[in-house]
Amino acid sequence: MSRYATIIGTGRYLPPLEVTNEDLRQRFGKVPGLEEFVDKMEASTAIRTRWKAPDDWTTSDLAVESARRALGKAGRRPEDVDLIILGTDSPDYITPATSVVVQHKLGAKRAGTFDIGCACASFPTGLATAAGLLATDPSFRTVLVIGVYLMQRLADPNDPTIFFYGDGAGAAVVEARSTPGFITAAMQADGAYHHHWGIYSGGTFEPASEESVKAGRTKVRLLERYPPEVNHEGWPRLVRRLADQGGFAVNDIDFVIFTQVRRPSIELVMADLGLPMDRTFTNMDRCGYTGSACIPIALDEAIEQSRIERDDLVVFIGSGVGYNQAGVALRW
Repeated sequence: MSRYATIIGTGRYLPPLEVTNEDLRQRFGKVPGLEEFVDKMEASTAIRTRWKAPDDWTTSDLAVESARRALGKAGRRPEDVDLIILGTDSPDYITPATSVVVQHKLGAKRAGTFDIGCACASFPTGLATAAGLLATDPSFRTVLVIGVYLMQRLADPNDPTIFFYGDGAGAAVVEARSTPGFITAAMQADGAYHHHWGIYSGGTFEPASEESVKAGRTKVRLLERYPPEVNHEGWPRLVRRLADQGGFAVNDIDFVIFTQVRRPSIELVMADLGLPMDRTFTNMDRCGYTGSACIPIALDEAIEQSRIERDDLVVFIGSGVGYNQAGVALRW
């Protein structure tokens, strides 16, 4: 009998401390050259506020909160989990993996774990990986896929690009069923952009040193902006690949969730695909850019609002620095 990965429960967590655009105007409004920065970014992205974790929290703490909520909705216990797949580019440590810390804090004593590190494409990549394991190995029954983001902790608070970063986590409990479920996945990348946005000291390219810390190279930095066509052309291309591979028409898609970084980009891509805006979801205005967590957070919100119904054809498209892009299609 065929086995198809199916999401049976989702959960999200946003931390309690709010940082509004007005807060950022107070911080940057008197800095020469940045007087209008927040206004311009708000108009460009639609981001109006974001949420910040307490200073003594780590990425794994956010992940555990979302995992508990997803497991509760799925009617599963931590002890039921066979595997934890965690996607982030703001880990607790360079090594060990953040997923193993989550396994310990969650009390998922039976679970194996691994991290996926393709930035904000990590959640759909994690779903595709879970789908493959569930389809081919019956020993895997319950897989927990988590996307989590705490990038503001790794940013210079005086760098205006902190405008984007919102902390948060989202999780999905995935199990096998006899009918789809998971339909297909597609991925694309272009490593020529690896030097545009990242943390460039602290790994083997440049181990952290007193000099690199003082120079700010152990903090996340935007060195060169991505051209808009990375997403404006890349996202529609990925959606059409999914449709071709999955044997459905683009217009058959009932709901699609994109990386939540710029609402105007989502509007442009939906128009390119010929899909109305009521078939997508945006929350960057209320959450900021939550990176690897943004798709599962948006998914959990959409389910809560009854935007996704049984048998809907649903697509997720994630896009992250590097750059990496990944998409999955599934039947709800």
